[in-house]
Amino acid sequence: MSYLSEYDRSMQDPEGFWRKQAEALEWFKFPQQILSLDDDGLGYWFADGEMNTAYMALDHHVKNGRGNQLALIYDSPVTDTKSRYTYAELTNVVARTAGMLSNLGVVKGDRVIIYMPMIPEAVIAMLAVARLGAIHSVVFGGFAPPELAIRIDDAKPKVILTASCGIEVKRVVEYKPMIDRAMELAKHKPQSCIVYQRPQATASLLAGRDHDWSALLAKSKAVGCTPVKGSDPLYILYTSGTTGKPKGVLRENGGHAVALKYSMKAIYNVDPGDVFWASSDVGWVVGHSYIVYGPLLHGCTTIVYEGKPIMTPDASALWRVCAEYGVKALFTAPTAFRAVKKEDPQAALMKQYDLSKLQVIYSAGERLDPPTEAWLTEQSGKPVVDHWWQTETGWAITANMQGIEPMPIKPGSSTVPVPGFNVHILGENGQQVPRGTQGYIALKLPLPPACLNHVWGDVNKFRESYLAFLPGYYTSGDGGYIDEDGYVFVMGRVDDVINVAGHRLSTGEIEEVIATHPAVAECAVIARDDDLKGQVPMGLVVLKTGMTITEAELQQQLIARIRDTIGAITCYKDTVILTRLAKTRSGKTLRKTLAHIVNGKEYTVPSTIDDPGVISEIIEALRSRKMVK
Repeated sequence: MSYLSEYDRSMQDPEGFWRKQAEALEWFKFPQQILSLDDDGLGYWFADGEMNTAYMALDHHVKNGRGNQLALIYDSPVTDTKSRYTYAELTNVVARTAGMLSNLGVVKGDRVIIYMPMIPEAVIAMLAVARLGAIHSVVFGGFAPPELAIRIDDAKPKVILTASCGIEVKRVVEYKPMIDRAMELAKHKPQSCIVYQRPQATASLLAGRDHDWSALLAKSKAVGCTPVKGSDPLYILYTSGTTGKPKGVLRENGGHAVALKYSMKAIYNVDPGDVFWASSDVGWVVGHSYIVYGPLLHGCTTIVYEGKPIMTPDASALWRVCAEYGVKALFTAPTAFRAVKKEDPQAALMKQYDLSKLQVIYSAGERLDPPTEAWLTEQSGKPVVDHWWQTETGWAITANMQGIEPMPIKPGSSTVPVPGFNVHILGENGQQVPRGTQGYIALKLPLPPACLNHVWGDVNKFRESYLAFLPGYYTSGDGGYIDEDGYVFVMGRVDDVINVAGHRLSTGEIEEVIATHPAVAECAVIARDDDLKGQVPMGLVVLKTGMTITEAELQQQLIARIRDTIGAITCYKDTVILTRLAKTRSGKTLRKTLAHIVNGKEYTVPSTIDDPGVISEIIEALRSRKMVK
C-alpha cells in the first residue's frame, strides 16, 4: 500500500478509516458512534464504545496465548539491577496493584497522581489505575514541591503513588520529603499516599495517611477490568508551562488506544513480539505513549531504562541496551544523540556492539539538526527518522511511515503528515501560504484520534490556547514550511523567530548552519536585542570533547558560514562557547529563558530544568564577556 493512498483514505473517509483501525483492538462493546463533532468542530472518537485500555494492553494478550512472551524489561545501570516480566506476570501484578488501590477506595473517574522514578512499579501503577477506570496523572519524579502542589490542586487526586527515592548519576533524590511539602502547600488533601520503599533510601511514613506499597500489595487480591466509554478519560498530563498554571492535557481511552495501536506498525514498523525501546521517562508524553501503552497494546516487548545516554557508565549506554535485548526500533530525543556525539565523536563505543537487529532509529522531542542526523546515519548505518509531535497530540503529526511506505529522507524534515492529520501552513491572516514559505503550522479540525479535545477542568483555556488564533484550526505553536514535494519542515516554536530589521529568520535555520561546524557538538540560537536592528541572532555553542578552538576563531568561521549559507541579512556576529546548555529534563533547550537572561529581562527558571546550576554557569560566562550586567 502506498503512503498517498493511505493518507487520502484518512482524509476522504475518516470515519471508515478509523473504524477499520479500531477493529484491531478487543472492545467489550464495539463503538457505533465513530466520530461526533461539537460546535467548535472538535472531534470525539468512539464515544459509545465500551473498553478498558489495560485489558487491551495486557489481558487480551494473555487470553490469546501470549502470556509467556516478555512484556517488560527493566534495566537500571544506576542500581545495577535488571528484571523481566512476561505478559502473564505483568497482568497479575497490575491486577493485584489495582486491588490495592481499590481497597483504598479508588473507583472509576477518581484521579491518582503517580510521582515515581523509572522503575517497573511506575508502569504497573499507570496500568493499575487504568484497570479501575480511574484517571492517572504522572508527574515527573523530582519535580519541586510547589509544582507538584499545583498539580495536586488541579487534579484533586484521591491517592498519590510514589517511591522513597529516585537515583541520579551521582546522587540519591529522596521523594518523600518533597511529597510531604507539596501536601502541605496544596489546598486539596489526598486521602492516601502509597510509598514503594527502595533500598537506597527509606521514607518515613505518616500514620493514617501513608502506606507501605509492598505491605499493601501482599494483602491485596487481583481485580478485573472496569469497563469505560471510549470518551472517558485515561489520563491527565500537564504541559510544562514556565509561567502560570500548567495545562492538564486530557487523553480519552478510545481514540488513544486506536491511534497508538495503529502507529506501532504504520510509523515504527514493529510487529507483536518485537522489542521496542523509547529511551524516555514515563513522566513525559513519549513515556506514556511509547514506553507503556503503544508497545503493550501492540503486543511488543518494552524497555524501562533507569539511566542516562552518557555517564551510566559512558556514551555506549544506548548501544549496549539495543544489543543486549535485540531492540528493533530505538526512539529517543535529539539531545541524547548530541550528548553521545559530543562524548564519542568517532562512535568508537558504538562499534563495540552488535546492532544487527536494530532496523531504524527514531528521533522526536526537538528538531533533529541535520549534522547530528548525518553523524548518526553514517556511524550506525541505520536510517535515522525524525518525526514531529506534541504532548497535546499524543503521537506523531508528521513522520516517515516505515510500516506503510518508507520515503527518501530529507535532512531537517520530519517528512510528511501522518494519516489523519490535515497539516497546513498559514499566515497571520489565516490564509494558506505558498509552498516553501514559512508560516504557522496548523492542523485543520477535526483532529484524528488520541489528540486532546479538552484541558482538564478548563474548557475556555483549551479554546483560548489552541483554537482562538486561527478559527477552524488547532494552532501548534510551531512554525515551518511545506516544500514542493509535500515534506514538512518544522523550524521551531513561533516565538523562536528572530526579527532582524523587519526580516523574520528562524533560529532553527541558523542553528542548522552552526551545527555543521566540525568543532560544534550542539548549539542554541537566541534573539539579542539591538538598538539598530531590533534583534540580532546570538549563538550559544558547546564544543565536542577534545576540540581546541578559540572563541574568536570559531566566531569568525561561523560568521562566514552563515553569510555564505543564509546571507548577510542575518547580521550574525556573537558566539559564546559554553560547557553546556540549559535544558529541560526531556531535552528541550530553554531558548526563551536564555534570551531573557541575555536581554536583561525578568525570567523564571522552569521547574522542568535538568540542572538549575547551569543557569549560574551561563550567566557567569556571559558576564565575563560583558554581555550581561
